Amino acid sequence: MSEPNSLWLCRLVDLLVRNRLIVLFLAVVVSLLAWPVAQRLDFDQSIESLYAEDDSHLKDYQESKTLFGGDEFVIVAYTDPNLLQKDDRLSKDSEQRLRNLAEQLKNVSGVNPGSVQDLAQVIEQAAKAESIPAPIPFFRIRGLVDRVLDQMEGILIGADRMTTAVVLRLIPEHEDSRQRDRNERTHTFDKIFDIAKAHDRNAVVVGEPVQIHYMFRYVKDDGQKLFWWSLSLLASVLLVLFRSLRWVVLPLLVVVATVLWTKAYLVISGSKLSMVSSMLNSLVTIIGIATVTHVTVHFRQHRQEKDRVESMRHTFVELSPAIFWTCATTAVGFAALLSSQITPLHSFGWMMALATLLVLVAAASILPGGILLGRLSIDPQSAPAEKQLMGFLGHLSEWVARRWVPVIITVLLVTALAVCGFFFLAVETDFSKNFRASSPIVKALNVVETRLGGAGTWEINFPAPKVPNDLTPEYLELVRELADQLRALVVTGDARLTKVVALTDGLDLLSRMPLKLRRKILEKIQPEFESSLYNSEAGRMRILLRARERQSSESKLRLISAVEEVANREFPGATATGLFVLLTFLIESLLRDQLVSFALAAVGIGGMMTLAFRSLWIGLISLVPNLFPIVLVIGTMGWIGQPINIATAMIASVSIGLTVDSSIHYISAYRRERWRGLDVSESLRRTHLAVGRALVFANLALIVGFSVLTQSHFIPLIHFGILVSVAMFGGLIGNLVLLPLLLQWIEEKRN
Repeated sequence: MSEPNSLWLCRLVDLLVRNRLIVLFLAVVVSLLAWPVAQRLDFDQSIESLYAEDDSHLKDYQESKTLFGGDEFVIVAYTDPNLLQKDDRLSKDSEQRLRNLAEQLKNVSGVNPGSVQDLAQVIEQAAKAESIPAPIPFFRIRGLVDRVLDQMEGILIGADRMTTAVVLRLIPEHEDSRQRDRNERTHTFDKIFDIAKAHDRNAVVVGEPVQIHYMFRYVKDDGQKLFWWSLSLLASVLLVLFRSLRWVVLPLLVVVATVLWTKAYLVISGSKLSMVSSMLNSLVTIIGIATVTHVTVHFRQHRQEKDRVESMRHTFVELSPAIFWTCATTAVGFAALLSSQITPLHSFGWMMALATLLVLVAAASILPGGILLGRLSIDPQSAPAEKQLMGFLGHLSEWVARRWVPVIITVLLVTALAVCGFFFLAVETDFSKNFRASSPIVKALNVVETRLGGAGTWEINFPAPKVPNDLTPEYLELVRELADQLRALVVTGDARLTKVVALTDGLDLLSRMPLKLRRKILEKIQPEFESSLYNSEAGRMRILLRARERQSSESKLRLISAVEEVANREFPGATATGLFVLLTFLIESLLRDQLVSFALAAVGIGGMMTLAFRSLWIGLISLVPNLFPIVLVIGTMGWIGQPINIATAMIASVSIGLTVDSSIHYISAYRRERWRGLDVSESLRRTHLAVGRALVFANLALIVGFSVLTQSHFIPLIHFGILVSVAMFGGLIGNLVLLPLLLQWIEEKRN
């Protein structure tokens, strides 16, 4: 960290002041050019991208898609009290209603029309097969319609015999040129929802693809909309604090310019935003607002004695080293995510590292010209109750110095209590918990979970005979036994399979006939039944499974494990996969290398602090107030029963990069006071009054601004806003209480 008034720094600031209007003009031009480019930034909405390429769950899922054509199933369900007549046949009105719905859904772009299944179609095909005259009376099919109806229970008809569903299979995006554009997939879902909404029986739409699509959609739409609302609320708070429009506009310009430049670069480099990097706007806002708030408070202090040019010059000379090291250290913290094997996390790391460095560029190019532009009043005013705040900070500094023993004991007790909360942490696997209870998605899930047996679709696949050996009665008997075992499987409580569909279920409908004839007739009744369950060329078979989506992570994990264990007893090499499985292990995938990334971030930040202040001790103690809020946040999550979800999985790695700037500004200000000849006590007091004010103002503005995230449709975004606010508040406590004690301890150690 350069000493005050170092010659090279003074010359650099003077050069910036002289050319401030040119630099400001260039910043505005670049921002205007970046605006249309930034709008083209695409959003990677693939759930597979949230797994490492060598992840076993991902490999199993991709192999299944290759073998069986993918299973992006969407269910459109509704309740019809007059669905069946007394003889268990569809009533005329119900049949026509069902056929009309199925026909409309077949015509939706992105839906595989040949794979659309509805009860009317299945019963019709079964009735035709039942009426086919047999050459031998023994082979004649009797009661086929009733058996098909029983088999379809939990798929196309509920146990209440009033709920029915049309099951759609989406065309895989890589196979349909129209669907390669994510906007086309959006149109597909919008059209399905429109058809369901127009249905006279209040049809609902569910399925893992629906949940995944709307997860990304809410994150994208809410993230952008709430970003602007957050900036508006931040502007209001800054206006109340500084009562100067100029000092409201400047920090917002720094944030917006940084976001535009970063996004434009991402577009040019061919990168995409992901679920993880959707937090880019929010994190840039934190870094940008905190940086400009320090400049604001420092500039206002100099304006009491100097003119505006000299005030700005002194502000930049004194704060530039701290701002530089803040941005560089934060960038190193985020760059630790480059160690991740998951592409979106890896990309997020370098995106945030780039954005953090661009905050430095934006502040240097916008603030000098913006501060001195025009002749209107440029001075930020005193905040309401600022005198009381100053008094509190002064008393806090003295109180901490006098009562350091109870302070340390209290911090240790709070830390220990928070650490205990780690043992109660859980992972959220109920994907519906990502949406508000009032959302159409959750309401639809409740209907299907209670009336159709569950919305979680997955499979267990295993080795099978290849062509020319093909299927044998002996092999099919093993499949039949496995299916029966899976139906009887109960793990704990309500953790069970609600539906099991094996190839033998279809063949057993025609049990009297020879196997070849059964397979031929089954192909007529349900054309894709065998091909969707058996790949003779690859020698692989699967059994389709249904389970309740809305159950605890422990229940899901035990159920998946139990299914694999049972299947491997009959067929070694069996694997469970499907979107249900991917979503269950999603958070675990995101968490897998977070410990390594967090450790690298801590080491990197400690190393940068050591380099900045040329002191190993300062590098070490600077980690303490930055680790404290992380322990506080994660421990609180455990105590209040808040599961780790998509947005909070990286809270540790994100938090350490957000609180370090306060430590750098505090230590830098403390050193300036010591270089001026003040003793330890007076230096800490002055630092508390100057930097403490900026920390309180910045945290207040950001916490209020982040409250907008509570209005999101996507629950993880709400949790992210709350937990980041808690982390910032914890960092404020750490830097105003712990850091002064640690600095005092170092001084005593030196003496």
